Parts: sequence; structure tokens; C-alpha cells
Amino acid sequence: MNNQYARREVFCRNTCHELKRFWEREIGKQTYYRESEEHRLGRSALRKLREEWKQRLETKLRLRNNQDETEKQADVGRELLASLTPEDTKP
Repeated sequence: MNNQYARREVFCRNTCHELKRFWEREIGKQTYYRESEEHRLGRSALRKLREEWKQRLETKLRLRNNQDETEKQADVGRELLASLTPEDTKP
């Protein structure tokens, strides 16, 4: 027979409330540590820095895309002007 079962009855009969309090304290400690870590991470500057860099990159990409579109429009305008001959521009 397994000795664990016999011990359990004796152990639980004498210290059941102590065991319950012990685990409640342990769970409370772990909860406190988890919450304090979440709070610390919430105050961390790293998240703010990442968000700022993300915004900067998005802004640069938007400017680059707008610049490409502007260059395309300018190229079309130059082609149009180049296609016009000096005779066509005379009134």
C-alpha cells in the first residue's frame, strides 16, 4: 500500500487550515508580483519609444510615397512640355 494516502489523512486532519492559509498567502504573493510587474511595464518608456518610432517610420513612408507620386506627376508634365513643339506654342 502506498504510504502517501495514510499520511495524507494525518497531515490533513492536523494542518488543513494551515495548509490552506499557506497556499492563500503564496497565491497572494504571486498575484502581487504579477500586478506589480504589469504596472512596472505599463510605466516603462520602452512602449512609448516603440510607438514614437512607429509613428516616425509611418510618417517617412507617407512622405516617400507622396514624393514618388509628385515626381510621377512632374514627369508627366515634363513629357507633355517636351512633346509640344515650339511651333505648337506659337499663337
